[in-house]
Amino acid sequence: MGKFVISIRKNGEFQFTLKAANGQVVLTSEGYSAKKSCLNGIESVKKNAGIDKRYEIKVAKNGKPFFNLKASNGEVIGSSQMYASDATLKKGIASVKANAPEAAIVDLSAE
Repeated sequence: MGKFVISIRKNGEFQFTLKAANGQVVLTSEGYSAKKSCLNGIESVKKNAGIDKRYEIKVAKNGKPFFNLKASNGEVIGSSQMYASDATLKKGIASVKANAPEAAIVDLSAE
């Protein structure tokens, strides 16, 4: 089963990553000034992960595809890594859908 890992960035902001069962990071959040906001972001990912229209597929300047997961208000709540192909991007989305709803939360922020 996947897990959300909360950590603190070098700038002091909280961030979460969603890791698949194999430990690979499949989604990374923005930085949050408060842990409570970070936890709210995780809950939003859990709620929106299963909704196809919440995934926005984009192409980076280097030509590699990636995706953003958006909340119902249109705000980005997490972004994927860059993928080598559309096929691997689709596997990344499937991984978020499979892992996020029941993922445990591991807090490494030590606040």
